Amino acid sequence: MFHSYAAIGDSFTEGVGDELPDGSPRGWADFVALGLAAVAREPIGYANLAIRGRKLGPIIDEQLDAAITLKPELLSFNGGGNDMLRPRMDEQATATRFRGAIERIRAADIHVLMLSGANPTEHLPMGKVFDARGARLTAALVDLADMPGVTFVDNFNDHVLRDIRYWSADKLHLNALGHARVASNVLTGLGLPVPAEWGVEEVAAAAAGPRSRNTAAYYREFVLPWIGRRLTGRSSGDGRTAKRPSLEPVAADAAS
Repeated sequence: MFHSYAAIGDSFTEGVGDELPDGSPRGWADFVALGLAAVAREPIGYANLAIRGRKLGPIIDEQLDAAITLKPELLSFNGGGNDMLRPRMDEQATATRFRGAIERIRAADIHVLMLSGANPTEHLPMGKVFDARGARLTAALVDLADMPGVTFVDNFNDHVLRDIRYWSADKLHLNALGHARVASNVLTGLGLPVPAEWGVEEVAAAAAGPRSRNTAAYYREFVLPWIGRRLTGRSSGDGRTAKRPSLEPVAADAAS
């Protein structure tokens, strides 16, 4: 049972695609904190240092030490998704940095929740290229799951999550349904119950969504701005700070 939890990563962990009415992101890590509080039957401490747009290097350089300093009992680590979307990716160097981060967390005697991101590539331009990179990176890291104190949750190979029903309009970020399913995968991986009110199993049992098509409007609204940021060296996370930089209490009955 964990009474404190910190999360680091990029937009996947920040919760982009699952926005509350005020525009702030919620996401799977928030759901996991609620699930942990339900098991503990008391509030737990929860911090989320993830920032959208971050590549693996900045996640490690900017977030890892800050998260370890909080001394949570559980620390989730995901990264590399933005690296995979670049024209070139040194997969071996990425895997080596990822591995080193896991070892640093374990050296601090913190249980590691290591997870791969969901796979959006069936819906994206050049999806087959990104799919192959993600598959190779996941395979290069899967042996870390055998380390004591590490729980690995493989969302990349969760084929249910590939259905378009789980993705937001940009087809790159999960929507609320997708984030709830990832949280369900995490709690299951930790051996903890998934709250029935999330309706994860009912959604998965429903008919699959329609085949995704990328229209001209899609390219104008999402792809071209993304390319523009790459060409100018900008990021969607520029100027942003962590949404929850310190361990703050979360109760199981907290309003979402």
